[in-house]
Amino acid sequence: MIMLKRRYVYEDVDRWGNVRVYFWRGRGQRKFRCAEKPGTEQFDRAYHEWLKQSEAGEFKPEPSGAPKPGTFRWLAIEYFKSAPFKQLDPRTQRVTWLIVEKCFVEQIAPGAQEVFGDCPLERFDARAVRILRDRRMDRPEAANNRLRRLRRIFRWAMEEGLVTTNPARDVPFLKPSRVGGFPTWAPAHIERFEARHPVGSKARLALALLMYLGVRRSDVVALGRQHVRDGSLVFRQHKGRNRSPLTLELPVISDLQSIIDQSPVGELTFLVTELGRPFSAVGFTNKFRTWCNQAGLPGLSAHGLRKATATLAAENGATAHQLMAIFGWLTLKQAEVYTRAAERKRLASSAMHLLGTKGVVKFPTSAQQALQVGKKEVEN
Repeated sequence: MIMLKRRYVYEDVDRWGNVRVYFWRGRGQRKFRCAEKPGTEQFDRAYHEWLKQSEAGEFKPEPSGAPKPGTFRWLAIEYFKSAPFKQLDPRTQRVTWLIVEKCFVEQIAPGAQEVFGDCPLERFDARAVRILRDRRMDRPEAANNRLRRLRRIFRWAMEEGLVTTNPARDVPFLKPSRVGGFPTWAPAHIERFEARHPVGSKARLALALLMYLGVRRSDVVALGRQHVRDGSLVFRQHKGRNRSPLTLELPVISDLQSIIDQSPVGELTFLVTELGRPFSAVGFTNKFRTWCNQAGLPGLSAHGLRKATATLAAENGATAHQLMAIFGWLTLKQAEVYTRAAERKRLASSAMHLLGTKGVVKFPTSAQQALQVGKKEVEN
């Protein structure tokens, strides 16, 4: 090729002797043929437009494996580039990416060559969402997690004007396999755990921290002596630390302090592994499950103990705002779950005597029962 007077403009002659003119900025840029004849006014106008477009990066080739515009994969990747997604917690970003990436590679139907990632948005309707949800119906929580991510992606896309409808909005969640979430510990469970793991053991220290602070597993693994200030543990809770940071200040009651003083603790965290290192949240979950199994309490978890602590506080008279201060909740909704349940229990306890009949059956349903009523009234 021969470069002409204009920068980035080249002349080439094919094997048949035809002269062709190209605009090309070099390696890493697309080369395209110029239809206008050099030296003409039309060519000059077009040349300046090509310069603007090339400087804006419009002539760069699409990267290998780039999604086709207008497909579900393209939309999701655009969402992953967005500010709302980047403001999510890094772990939430990674989990969301893994969940959606699995949707990309799933076939739209058994034996089909087309996958959902390449599905055009006009065909990605509520039926497609239901199919993706139901592919995980053996694990309802996983199915619902898929649905939540799809709703979020399309809600963002509607706000950006990329789509006109949210096909995931009206697709209902599946009924969870574990109604009510993690099982709540009962007082008998705590007594059984304490009997198996005495004061001075790592398991008992973990139980005390969870029970007397009401913290999540992501917080209990990070707490240490450096967080103690004037008899309280002061720390920023892990959940929501990037979007809605919240600092908690929880007094260390005497029962908890006594167990800490009698327990082996690490330099940076109260709880450490056998190697003397802080637990990860997942590692602690697995270890605590082992301690529960050793106490004959399979199926119980650290989160279930947090629910038991909230229940106890509510039943002892804690208000919704007090629960929010203890457990780090930002809205009344979660706290009122426990205060309403505690109030129902108190009201029922104070009113059950109103259903008593003092030994007399008031509602006979047959002639024979009516005769029994008469006998009881005579005897009384």
